[in-house]
Amino acid sequence: MSVPSMANFIVKRPWLSRWMVPLSKWYKDAAGYRKLGLRSDDLIPEENEIVQLAIKRLSPKEAYDRVYRMRRAFQCSLQHQLLPRQEWTSDEQDYQYLSPIIEEIEKERSEREDLESMVIKKPQPGSKVK
Repeated sequence: MSVPSMANFIVKRPWLSRWMVPLSKWYKDAAGYRKLGLRSDDLIPEENEIVQLAIKRLSPKEAYDRVYRMRRAFQCSLQHQLLPRQEWTSDEQDYQYLSPIIEEIEKERSEREDLESMVIKKPQPGSKVK
């Protein structure tokens, strides 16, 4: 699920950051999901088993808010309308709430695979342990 990110590369180079930050803000605005009241993590497809597990780990309030945002956006889409400007998602409200949980689950799975594939060798009787 994790996608390689160039964020660290861009942030470490101020000249590149001056170009990319305004471009990224423009792209977020042009994408249109904020005009429907959604957050960026609301756009992650739910068909993946890891994402479904992450949604189950959300707090009840965050899960309720997510469903509310999705239903409201779907209703706006059916009516071919946007939300009033004061209800659009702002930069401060558009934070990642699901991605950190997904990354945590992926780390847990990789750790579990590493532990399950571990081979333990018992010393043979009569051999010296170094």
